[in-house]
Amino acid sequence: MKELNLKPLDDRVVVEPMEAEEMTAGGIVLPDSAQEKPQRGTVIAVGPGKLLDSGQRGKPSVAVGDEVIYGKYSGSEIEIDGREVKIVRESDILAKVVK
Repeated sequence: MKELNLKPLDDRVVVEPMEAEEMTAGGIVLPDSAQEKPQRGTVIAVGPGKLLDSGQRGKPSVAVGDEVIYGKYSGSEIEIDGREVKIVRESDILAKVVK
C-alpha cells in the first residue's frame, strides 16, 4: 500500500473506509444505491493531538493501523492519490476494534 502524503492537524485522524457490504446475511446481492455507508475503517494517519488549555498536546488514543468504528455522518470524505479517505476528529471515533 502506497504511503499517503497527508498529515492531519490537531486531533484529526485520516481513516480509509472498508468496502460496503455487497450481500446481506441471507445471500441477497445489494445494488450500489442500497448499500450502507461503511462506518468502519483503518487509521492511516493521525494528527499530533488536541491542543489543551495548558499549551500541551493531548496524546491521541488511536494509532496508524488501528481498525476503528466512527459515526455514520462524521468527518469529511476526500480523494487523495486515487484513494477515498475520510478525515474525522478523534472524538467522532466511537471505538477501536480489538482482535
